[in-house]
This record gives sequence, structure tokens and C-alpha cells, in this order.
Amino acid sequence: MKILVINAGSSSLKYQLIDMDGEKMLCKGNCERIGLDGGIFTHKTADGRELHKDVDMPDHTAAFTQVKDALLDPEKGVIKHLSEVSAIGHRVVQGGAIFHQSCLVDDKVIADIESLIPLAPLHNGAHVQGIKACRNLFGEEVPEAVVFDTSFHATMPPKAYMYNVPYEYYEKYAVRRYGAHGTSHRYVSARCAELMGRDIKDLKIITCHLGNGSSITAVDGGKVIDTSMGLTPLDGFMMGGRTGTLDPSVVTFIMEKEQLSPAEMDQIMNKKSGLLGISGVSSDDRDVTAARKAGNERAKLAHDILEYQISKFIGGYMVALGGCDAMVFTAGVGENQWMHRWEIGKYLEFLGVKLDEKLNEETILGKEGKISTPDSKIQVYVIPTNEELVIARDTKALVEGQ
Repeated sequence: MKILVINAGSSSLKYQLIDMDGEKMLCKGNCERIGLDGGIFTHKTADGRELHKDVDMPDHTAAFTQVKDALLDPEKGVIKHLSEVSAIGHRVVQGGAIFHQSCLVDDKVIADIESLIPLAPLHNGAHVQGIKACRNLFGEEVPEAVVFDTSFHATMPPKAYMYNVPYEYYEKYAVRRYGAHGTSHRYVSARCAELMGRDIKDLKIITCHLGNGSSITAVDGGKVIDTSMGLTPLDGFMMGGRTGTLDPSVVTFIMEKEQLSPAEMDQIMNKKSGLLGISGVSSDDRDVTAARKAGNERAKLAHDILEYQISKFIGGYMVALGGCDAMVFTAGVGENQWMHRWEIGKYLEFLGVKLDEKLNEETILGKEGKISTPDSKIQVYVIPTNEELVIARDTKALVEGQ
């Protein structure tokens, strides 16, 4: 069974075609700048063949046409006919209180995902466009499944997901913590248990998905008991352009002083804060790292804040879990910025965390492995995330269970 995995953003569409016989990635690609001038399409097969196009894609249907053509390309393609695609799996960021598990797509599912757009305006609308574009191209006879970033967090107890605002807002508007990156946290926590040779039901694991957007999750026996992102992906700790948690009065104070609208303030908190706001350099941690090495004090301050805040969340989740067997670092920053892992490890030394300096520095660029010393009380791993494989597995299970 070959499954096409889709991750549609507002102006992008990433894809992978996975052969579930052996779970082999056949090809992957990205449609960039959908709906904008200067569209870019890239496609790469598992054996190294590449396709690059500068092509305008006015909408997601046009983007899917590029994907289709690449899949079928006589030289760079990996299938001979679209009928070889047995099913399509979509990543959806926000499932709200409606979706607690992955499901097959029908008209009601699409309508429900659309109803959750206010909780993830940059994401859910794009996911719906992707689903509809797939239907147009492949036809409704090809089954589609949706896998939600929030569903892994559905096991959180009310004491973890409720906010300290009048209860009526939860009843009227479902205002609560939902979390994000659930598919990633789900994959790396399960993979961590495999690497440890233990049943995940017997483990307390803290997973750190650190990228341009970041979140930390406490997983007890394979179930989430708390996570750092909230109603939206803005909550938690410092990210590329996001504030993370802050005193709500900071928001109203700045709005009053600067005469800002809610939309303008939202842009500041989501796009102009975090690493970018503190360093003044970039929201990309690689750029901030380069500036820090060049002696930029604000870049150093940004890193100091980031490492401090991550360490506080990890410590708090150790309390929530009542202990910790393992920690996992994943995603772009977590997998590659070894110096952050080292500084975080230093904060946690009093709890028995000991990192192996050499292993920590060497475990980057897609490498997987344990970076803690043999006498560390808590095992620490770097595990490259694979959300696409989780989506493909769920899709296969749903299609076969029809």
C-alpha cells in the first residue's frame, strides 16, 4: 500500500509518498509560496533524483497538480499511475474538543475542521484547502484520513488543560489548553521506549520538540498529562518569533501605549517576539547562533532566556510526572543545536542528568541515539521526529479497518 502524506500550510504544501511495505519513503517534496508570486516546487526521490521548478501556484489545487506531475514524471517520478496511491493522510493542527483520534474524511469531518479555524487560523483553513484539492485531483473514491496534532494531548486531565478564567468561557467557547506537535511527541516517545527496550506503559518521558515553534510534553505510561502549548501555539516558552507564556497585562499595557489593535498585537506576539524580538537578529536559531559567536550580546541573552525557560518547563514536568525515566530532544533545534542541549543538561544536573559531551556534540544532522552518560539517573536521547510515518500508519489502519 502506497500512502501520500500531506502537510498543507497557508502558502505551502509538503508531501511524502510512503510504501507501507517496509515503511519506505519513496519521495518527498515541497510547494512553496502558494498564492504568491515566485512559487517554488521541489521534489526528491529516495534514490537521490531531484526536480526543481520555479512555477506560480495560485492555489492548493495548482500545487497538487505539480505534485501529481512529479509523482508520474518519466525520469523523476516513482509511480506509473495515480491509482497506485491507495490513500492520502493529512496532518491537521487543531482538532479541538471534537477530534480525539484520527479519522477518515467525509463532508462532516471537513465542516468540523472548518469550524475550528478560529483556534488555528493560519493552519486549519489551509488543511481544508488541501483536503478539498486532493478530492478534486484524486476523486472521492480515494480514501483520505486526517491525523490531528492535538489528539495525542486529549488524555490531559482537567487540572492541566483548564485556564483560570470564568468557567463559562470553557462552556461557551471551549477555551482550554489543546497543545500542538502531538504527532511528533507521540512518535518520539514511542521510539524512545523502543530504544530503551521498555514498555512505554512503564515509563515517564519528557519530550522536547524544539524548532521555530516549540513545545514540551509530559508523557506518563504513553499518555499525555501536560503540554506547554495552549489554546493556540503561542503558549509555552520562547520560540522563533513567538513570546511563549507572559503576563497578560504586558499585552494590554503595550496595546494601550502603542495604540494597537488586537490583530496588530497578535502579529507582534506571534511573529516579532521570541528569539527575533530579543536578539534583533532573526527568528532562525542558526542566525542567532552565528550572531552570538560574533559577540552579539542580545543574541547571547536570547539563548540564555531560551535555555532557562526550557529547563524550567522540564523541571516542572518532572514534578507533574512524579519522576522521569527519559528525556527526548527532537525537531530542527532539538536535533541539531547541541549547545542548547548541553546548557539545559547543566541546569538539570542536580536532578541526576549527565550528558556525554562527545556524544552530545556528535548526535546531530539526522543521527539518533542516547547522549547521556551510563551513570545518568535520567536517560537522554536525540530522536529525529517522523510525523509523516505516524500519519501514514494511522491512515493505513483506518483504511484497512473500513
